[in-house]
Amino acid sequence: MKYRTGKPGRIVVARFDDHDDVLAGLEDIANRENIRAGVFYLIGGMREGKIVAGPEADTMPPVPVWKELGESHEVIGIGTIFWQEDRPRIHLHGAFGKKDMVKVGCLREKASTFLVLEAIIIEIEGINAKREIDPAAGLALLKLQ
Repeated sequence: MKYRTGKPGRIVVARFDDHDDVLAGLEDIANRENIRAGVFYLIGGMREGKIVAGPEADTMPPVPVWKELGESHEVIGIGTIFWQEDRPRIHLHGAFGKKDMVKVGCLREKASTFLVLEAIIIEIEGINAKREIDPAAGLALLKLQ
């Protein structure tokens, strides 16, 4: 285990409207505000989305199990913002519910808002970290410096 300590910086409150792209919007905010490290919380609705709900097996590199939301869902999520090379990268895990069905996973593609979605972003100051491709995992993993 590796860790560093930091402190809370700016807090950004954002509202995503119907059909807004959530992942692109979070990246845009991080880029505009130069948020190099942060954590965020989401609550609201998603119209569609594509999530990874675990690997097929416990092997490296992992083969993802993809699930489509395909229609409106309630969502609650938490994620991190760290940069990879010259742009912010979003890592978001959430629970997505519709009627009596719940899906949990890592939102990676096609993330559009249904009606409204709220985001609270908390900047973390004093952390020098970035995402780098890990050859064994084939994923952009967090590297603390």
